[in-house]
Amino acid sequence: MRVSFNVNGEDVTADDVWPGESLLYVLRERLGLPGSKNACEQGECGSCTVYFDGVTACSCMIAAGQAQGREVRTVEGLAEGSGKGSDRELGSVQEAFVEAGAVQCGFCTPGLLVQTDDLLERTVGAGRPAPEDSEIREALAGNLCRCTGYEKIIDAVRLAASRRAAAGSEA
Repeated sequence: MRVSFNVNGEDVTADDVWPGESLLYVLRERLGLPGSKNACEQGECGSCTVYFDGVTACSCMIAAGQAQGREVRTVEGLAEGSGKGSDRELGSVQEAFVEAGAVQCGFCTPGLLVQTDDLLERTVGAGRPAPEDSEIREALAGNLCRCTGYEKIIDAVRLAASRRAAAGSEA
C-alpha cells in the first residue's frame, strides 16, 4: 500500500508498505529518518517517541497506514533553521541535553528530547513557570534510560526550561 503524510513539515509518500509495518519502520527504513530508535517494539521504552498529530506517541505502536494524511514530527524536526541535515542547528532542547551531559549512548535520547519538548510546550510555552521536578519525572516516566541515573537528564530539562522561559520573556 501507499502511505502519504507530513513529516517535519514536508509531505512524504512511502510505497510498498505492508499492512503490519510500523510507523517507526517507515520513518527509519523507508524515509531515511534514523533519529527515532527501535528498542523494545512494544511501546515500553519511549526511544521511538514522536509527535503524532501534535500528541507524543511511540511510533513502534502505530501502524504505518494510520499515518495516512496525518502529521508526524520526529526528533529531527526539533532542529532549528531551514533545510535538511547539517544545514540545521540543534534546537534548544537538544543543546541543553548536550551541555548538561545528558547524552550517553544516545539510544534513549531521541524519545527524551521529544518528550521534553512536549513538556516545555505545555508548561513554559503556555506561559506557566518552568516545570517542577515532579512534573519532569512524570513526563519522562515512559522513557527508559539504561546508562544514566537520570540526574543529568533532569538537569538538561531544567536548563532548557529556563532558556525557553528567558526567551519568552524577551519576546
